[in-house]
Amino acid sequence: MTTTVPYSDVPALEGRDLGWSDWLEVTQDRVNLFADAVDDQQWIHVDPERARAESPFGGPIAHGFLSLSLTTKFWTELLEVDGVTTKLNYGLDKVRFISPVQVGTLVRMNAVIAEVAEIRGGYQLTVDQTIEIEGGTKPAVAARGLYRFYA
Repeated sequence: MTTTVPYSDVPALEGRDLGWSDWLEVTQDRVNLFADAVDDQQWIHVDPERARAESPFGGPIAHGFLSLSLTTKFWTELLEVDGVTTKLNYGLDKVRFISPVQVGTLVRMNAVIAEVAEIRGGYQLTVDQTIEIEGGTKPAVAARGLYRFYA
């Protein structure tokens, strides 16, 4: 569910748990498109037959950076700030790829706003993001993202 706030209320978001995004299936098509985009054709990602036969995961897995890149999609599902002229993904402070994401599984993200800092012309949000795998015991990705909002 999306939290929508006016720009003037952004500082009050500090410490807020935004909840969970919708589930998203990680398909082989998505993995293949990502592999093409980043020129990473490692067989464990793009060769399902070989991955089933030789991989310790029993099949193909998503690239770690594909899983991480889904934070952008999930983030937009969780927070909308009205009155903003520019939104930027400013970077990451910490990322861990904890569990592989097997093709065909569902993932979703939780976001907690750890800090809100005023910057010139706007605010920077430090967000603790956790991508979980449906039925998994450990997260796929844990990342601290930095986002900027300018009015």
